[in-house]
Amino acid sequence: MLILKAFLLLLALTIAVYIGLYFLAPKKIADTAMSLERMRAGLQRSEMDIDAKEGNLHIVYLEGGPANAPPLLLLHGIGADKDNWTRVAATLTKRYRVYAIDLPGFGESSKPADARYRISDQVERVALVVSKLGLTRFHLGGNSMGGWISAAYAIAHPEAVQSLWLLDPAGMMSAEDSEMSKLLAAGMPPPLFARSAQDFGRLMQFVMQKPPFIPAPVRQVLIDRQIANYALNEHIFGEIREQSGALDATLAEMNPPLATPTLIVWGDKDRVLHPSGAAILHRLLPNSKVLMMAGIGHLPMLEAPGRAAQDYLAFRAGLGD
Repeated sequence: MLILKAFLLLLALTIAVYIGLYFLAPKKIADTAMSLERMRAGLQRSEMDIDAKEGNLHIVYLEGGPANAPPLLLLHGIGADKDNWTRVAATLTKRYRVYAIDLPGFGESSKPADARYRISDQVERVALVVSKLGLTRFHLGGNSMGGWISAAYAIAHPEAVQSLWLLDPAGMMSAEDSEMSKLLAAGMPPPLFARSAQDFGRLMQFVMQKPPFIPAPVRQVLIDRQIANYALNEHIFGEIREQSGALDATLAEMNPPLATPTLIVWGDKDRVLHPSGAAILHRLLPNSKVLMMAGIGHLPMLEAPGRAAQDYLAFRAGLGD
């Protein structure tokens, strides 16, 4: 009886501590949960500084996988961060040396308010990160804005990029109007950022058909980050929209066309960027393959990480990797 009472007391104390942490320190719970997920994916958090034209920029990134394995660099979309790749990396780190960076302006990396955030500016910063990592030939992947940056990087440095993995990439201005583009044309704010918990819920439903489960403390931290970064995210979004030159227009002007082997992945339920962009991009990249993911929205690597990883492994196997 005494043992049972002691056990019940310990259980009650454990629950009380958890509840206390939940309400008083959700960030600690979120950090612990994220650390465990990164550990399961074979990733660890690292940092570096790069000497950019704006001055010194601090870059935080995840890395993992065999040290001598082929390197794969992954770039997130607007309003997102390096951990968008954590779940898909759980499969990829078994075969490749994976790097997922927080682009300047996002995540834990520097966010200089007076910096420019056009695609070409981020390409320059990624080149500095690549140099700091000591990569000369590597594979490159990106989602949404990160997909556009990845393709632009391959255009600027074709000798360095061995293959491209483009998941619902931005920059396809000749694609059909998406639900987001229609909202923007009607004068509505971009539905990619959140100013409140309610906004965050709508955001998750807009970018994904099947949002994954997010523990409440982690969700609260994500909401807080969205609110804190709302103004900068909107500024960066506007700067990218107003820049001259789109990805499809740049590729159409290339002669010869970009020959980098490319896997184009698009969710057929993408409300952010119209899936018709996949066929246009495929025509502009002669050495490309398209995979349309049924029932998936704008973030395949989060909605279907296992499937996305296996498709990528099959693509790389076709390259002889």
